[in-house]
Amino acid sequence: MTITLYHNNRCSKSRATLALLESRGIVPDIVAYLETPPDAATLRSLLAKLGLTDARQLMRQGEAEYQALGLADPSLSQQALIDAMIAHPKLIERPIVVNGDRAALGRPPENVLGIL
Repeated sequence: MTITLYHNNRCSKSRATLALLESRGIVPDIVAYLETPPDAATLRSLLAKLGLTDARQLMRQGEAEYQALGLADPSLSQQALIDAMIAHPKLIERPIVVNGDRAALGRPPENVLGIL
């Protein structure tokens, strides 16, 4: 079983989620998504695995970039939102844990237990 963690080491929830996985003997594949942002296909796959129908649901809407880029505009296409996350990976909500065809946001970290 390969578990993948989209991780930001500066984020306390991301670090707590990693610690939770490790406490259960799981050593996840870590994707440092700020350094290597996921491509459009990966983001679409993550949205599907998370059961999200709107790319905005995977965005950190409190980030300055979200406001500065006008991403709250309801006329923006899903592709435009995905493109914004690729160009500004800081906008991607974190942490995301993927197990096969399922994924969960680690907010709170215990959310990921349901997919393990």
